[in-house]
Amino acid sequence: MSMKHLGETFDIHGGGMDLIFPHHENEIAQSCGATGKEFARYWIHNGFVQINKEKMSKSLGNFFTIREIFEKSEWPEDITGEVLRYFLLSTHYHGPLDFSDHALKEAKNTLNGLYDLFARLAESETRTDADPAVGGFIERCRSDFRAAMDDDFNTPAAIAAFQGLKGEINKLLGQGLSTTARKTVRAEFRDLGETLGLFQLDKWQFSPFVGVISQAVEIDQALPITPRKSRAIGQVVETDEALPVKVKTTLTDDEIEMKLTERNEARRNKDFKKADEIRKSLASQGIIIEDKPDGTSRWKR
Repeated sequence: MSMKHLGETFDIHGGGMDLIFPHHENEIAQSCGATGKEFARYWIHNGFVQINKEKMSKSLGNFFTIREIFEKSEWPEDITGEVLRYFLLSTHYHGPLDFSDHALKEAKNTLNGLYDLFARLAESETRTDADPAVGGFIERCRSDFRAAMDDDFNTPAAIAAFQGLKGEINKLLGQGLSTTARKTVRAEFRDLGETLGLFQLDKWQFSPFVGVISQAVEIDQALPITPRKSRAIGQVVETDEALPVKVKTTLTDDEIEMKLTERNEARRNKDFKKADEIRKSLASQGIIIEDKPDGTSRWKR
């Protein structure tokens, strides 16, 4: 049936590492025997998803779905999707993927740093001292990214190319990078990142990671859930452990800008007590204030 719809030779054939022998070898023997042609040009065998170094499976009772992660996420769907993609791409598809709250926390924190850079790249700047260096760093990133993707979809190396560019651009921002150069850098992240489904969002939430599923639960069984097992993104539970508390803000972007203007005015008047009170008030609602060297400030959720 597959040959009827897809032809006698497939471009790509996928499957788990456990299917190489005997299943896929039998497929090759049967198909080549029937057609006399090459069965598949490329074979993509993925490693297993593991929970605490053990293969995730229904039979072991440590099974859950991507849908469950989205349902429990504290972030919008597009942000949750990007965190998961970054986490998955950080490991080569051949290798085992160890799913944990810690791994997702690292993915979210890394993306926080990248989107913080993108926010600063969106700011205006007239200085151009560092502009001549931008082209070389972009070309190096582009070359490293393409080489990594040509090397059996080596996505960890491709991500390393992005991190390298991020580090270099952070240095250049302090030296003086023009508005035009900043737009060029942001466009490069978008262009290369589109291949992996990364860096396409205009808005990002910087709220800290709370957790997903500390104990995986097989969805086909009615298992008792203790408070310690029910920890999840955006969900506050009773436990004897100290858990981070999710903070929600009801302030609109315009209201935050007004608070920021009020704080900057207080700073100019050397009313540092009032400025600090406003900063703490915003922080209690999940708004982070960053003061820039030129006396202005930026904020992020």
